[in-house]
Amino acid sequence: MIPESLHIDAVEMLKMLISIPSVSRDEKQAADMMEESLQRFGFSPSRKNNNVWVVAPGYDESRPTILLNSHIDTVKASGNWDHDPLTPVESDGKITGLGSNDAGGPLVALMAAFRYLSGRSQAYNLIFAATAEEEVSGVNNVASILPLIGDVDLGIVGEPTRMQMAVAEKGLLVIDGIVYGKAGHAARNEGVNAIIEALPVLQFFKDYKFEKVSPFLGEVKMTVTGINAGTQHNVIPDRCSFMVDVRINECYSNQEVFEILKNQVSCELNARSFRLNSSSIPQEHPIVKRGIDMGLEAFGSPTTSDQAVMPFDTLKIGPGDSARSHTVNEYIYIDEIKAGIETYIKLLDGLTF
Repeated sequence: MIPESLHIDAVEMLKMLISIPSVSRDEKQAADMMEESLQRFGFSPSRKNNNVWVVAPGYDESRPTILLNSHIDTVKASGNWDHDPLTPVESDGKITGLGSNDAGGPLVALMAAFRYLSGRSQAYNLIFAATAEEEVSGVNNVASILPLIGDVDLGIVGEPTRMQMAVAEKGLLVIDGIVYGKAGHAARNEGVNAIIEALPVLQFFKDYKFEKVSPFLGEVKMTVTGINAGTQHNVIPDRCSFMVDVRINECYSNQEVFEILKNQVSCELNARSFRLNSSSIPQEHPIVKRGIDMGLEAFGSPTTSDQAVMPFDTLKIGPGDSARSHTVNEYIYIDEIKAGIETYIKLLDGLTF
């Protein structure tokens, strides 16, 4: 029997998190709260910058290690909320507030599961980490503490997935391109218009199909999301810059996709980063099999999370719905948090791998 106090504590912690400003790179107060809460529950957490983690008692290097991780940072509130985004409002069985769904609900549910599981004998080591800078893929996110945590064999990433199993996640590659022309006077037949030269390049990014298609993540998706050219109406532009958002399936690394594109177009291309690669977990992994036996759905996620910086098997799963993330009047149902705690425990209690 799972103590009702775990559910009650999780809801109260979520309300406290909502009330604390924690926009990416400004999460100190939220990290303070997580650290103090873990201490109050009898643990001895560690901390680096705004990342807080705790190891369950009885750590044994000979056993595999599971990391339970979710993030404490939020995006900035946008649009016209019905009330202050930092004031949690409980009504109609739900809690409304900034970060309630992404990822406060998953975070407090994972913490509750950690409290329960750490009090029972397991065949694995268990670590819980509440981390920063997920929303901006910052250098001080969960990746910055992985060397301090040590070897990890499985990561449970708390994100709103309706408590279904994201067994694969698309990677993200942002590319900046430049097409060059030659300046001239617009009134005369001179110069080379970089905008016109860029048209077939932009069409290429719209139409090109990568050969490998994932059963869970589908095709690699490329979208031109910005373009800039020209200085004034009577000058032929000598350069046209553009940016491309590339969402990559697990069949390719970011570097591979970039090299393929460089060989296909004749303009200048630069990748902002290769860090956020796609990820997946084998279908035969014991936790996936247990989830299927529990009736959970396995699916591929188009959104990027901290899975992208974890070099080990990961499963993304959590209460809430991704469709509510980053929206006005963001919310999560209280019953979703309770069900999330119970599902995490069923997935992990007694797991062997």
